[in-house]
Amino acid sequence: MTVNSANMDDFGLDSATLAGSLEGKLVAARDTGFSQMVLSSSDLVNHPGGMDCAVAAVQASGLRVSGFQSLNDYEGLSGPLLVNKINVAKALLEMCHALKSHLLVVNASTLATAASDTATLVRNLRQLAMLAIPRNIRIAYRAHPQAQVVKEFGQAWDLVCMADMPNLGLCLDATEVLTSTSPDNDLDMLDAEKLFFVQLADRLDPSRTNTRLFPGEGIHSAELATLVTTLHQLGYRGDYGLSAANTDYLQMPAPLVVQRAWDAAMWLGQEVLQRSVPLPNQIRLKHRLSG
Repeated sequence: MTVNSANMDDFGLDSATLAGSLEGKLVAARDTGFSQMVLSSSDLVNHPGGMDCAVAAVQASGLRVSGFQSLNDYEGLSGPLLVNKINVAKALLEMCHALKSHLLVVNASTLATAASDTATLVRNLRQLAMLAIPRNIRIAYRAHPQAQVVKEFGQAWDLVCMADMPNLGLCLDATEVLTSTSPDNDLDMLDAEKLFFVQLADRLDPSRTNTRLFPGEGIHSAELATLVTTLHQLGYRGDYGLSAANTDYLQMPAPLVVQRAWDAAMWLGQEVLQRSVPLPNQIRLKHRLSG
């Protein structure tokens, strides 16, 4: 984590939250004060000038790409299906490298036909991590409720530990952590060095799981503050992505939405993180062994 009074360099805005062109998103984020953004493959492949023009626009903006997303439905495959998905992974890793980003987010598979045994999942994740090593890219594995097997971050953490690759870690989605009722999820079991990325968002209503707001705007403000403080105490000093894509924000001019994101970052950086207690001297690696 950077050392400044507000910790503002630790927060990046997810481009999917904003409407308009890639250039417009970059300018709005930079002019508001952000130093980083989270981009996706669609930002590059859908650019009217092609991928090279998109990459050039990002580089010209001066913004750091703290995360690139996302590889989906990868683990649990075999044979020709796995070969095809490996080719997709290689393409995403190339785009990530072109952006000088060092983090690729991988969402747990939703495929009902994919293998669910631990040995296959671990082997596939280890193979993906090996593909990323030559590009100096880290793989951030994210559990989510729509996944076929890995629905909770505790499950993802077990697989990360068993794969035991230096560039394979966890992507933690704060909204899903706060709404989970699983007893398998325990933040204290995490090793901060293997927590690669944290996505932050709030919610409008408990029944509308797909409608996300910026931290401090919704019903989980207090819980989010506690979560961020807890992660800081555990020793996490990585990046946070503000991910609040919803239909309302996509109907608003990008600068107005970016300002809301900046207000959220200011609240988290100046109020929440500034009151965090000193981190422990040592963080113990703890995980469950699952079969």
